[in-house]
This record gives sequence, C-alpha cells and structure tokens, in this order.
Amino acid sequence: MGDLGKKLVPLPQSFFEQPTLELAKALLGSLLVKETDEGIAAGYIVESEAYIGPGDRAAHSFNNRRTARTEVMFHRSGLAYTYLMHTHCLFNVVSGGEENPEAVLIRALEPVEGIGLMKTRRGLDDLTKLTDGPGKLTKSLGITMADYGHQLIQPPLFVAAGFRPESISAGKRIGIDNSGEARDYPWRFWVTDNKCVSRHQKAEYVITQQK
Repeated sequence: MGDLGKKLVPLPQSFFEQPTLELAKALLGSLLVKETDEGIAAGYIVESEAYIGPGDRAAHSFNNRRTARTEVMFHRSGLAYTYLMHTHCLFNVVSGGEENPEAVLIRALEPVEGIGLMKTRRGLDDLTKLTDGPGKLTKSLGITMADYGHQLIQPPLFVAAGFRPESISAGKRIGIDNSGEARDYPWRFWVTDNKCVSRHQKAEYVITQQK
C-alpha cells in the first residue's frame, strides 16, 4: 500500500444524503477506493451520471420498478449498486434516501493509487485508458457483483476526500437513446477537460467553483 492508501478516510454518511444531482457533482474529485488481497487501487472520480428514480425513464427504478436487481436502490443512501451490462460490472452510488430509488453512476476515474495493479488487471499501459469508462474502472479497481449493497463509508470499498474541481461540465447522459424525454436531461457531469473522461462532448453548461 502506498503512502496515499495509508491516509485515506471514508467520507461520512451525511455526504451521501445530498440531493442526487448535487451528489453527482460533489462526487467529482472524490476518491473511489477498493481494497483487495492483491492490493489497494484508487482513482479520482471525474465523470458521473444522475438517475432520478421513479420519474426518470432512463433509471432502472422508473415507475418504482422494484426487482432483485434494483432492491438496493430503495434502501438508504451511500450503498453500492452494482449490476452487469454486457458482462461488465457497473458501479453506482445509491442516493435519494429510503424508498426513493435514485442513484449516481460512476463513469470514469483518474488513476491515483495502485496503477501497476490496474495495468495488470486491464492488460494495458495507457494511463488514460485504464478507467475511462464504467466497465473499465470496475475491472481496474476490482469492483464486482460481490460489492452489491456494501456501505460506502467503510472498507473495502469506499469514497474518500480528494480535490475540488475548478470547473464541472454538464451534458446529456450516454447510451440512453430509448428513454424518451429523459435522453435530453443534462444529468451527466464531468471534470472539465480531464483526459480520463469516457467521452468528450460539448457541454450544455459549465459550473465554475472556487477552491
């Protein structure tokens, strides 16, 4: 474990209780950390997407759809919601509070800790390609379906403080063309000009933040 890994402290439960759109932006710059027997791997979250439950046609929980897969979304905020898509495990942060099934999909990270381990897991050396997609980042960190329902305020999978982005871009979410009007909601957020985001597109608006 590197020096960074020894200093990481999970963020408190109160962090995850922000409204979903605010949480999706607040997660940018935070560290996503996974500890395994192979070592620790972590990266700054640089891209996220908000899914606002029952009224969002792009959300798994649209119309309060409650299944074995979406069950965790109906529980308290700050839990891990993992699911498989095309054999890839995708990682979400449950939000919205109990019985209000919302979530934030983590789409990309900037590698920080355990980069050698990430390269081994992915079988490539390009730093910007290790975690520039939701399926890529879970493989790099070792996040699996076994993490479903885990409380993100404690190891082995947790979110820790990182940096505050100077600029956040917002635009349409990716891969949801069949979701009616929801496909146009500008609920994808990314650290402006970061090289590790999954896809570069023109922002619908940009948020400038003070350090």
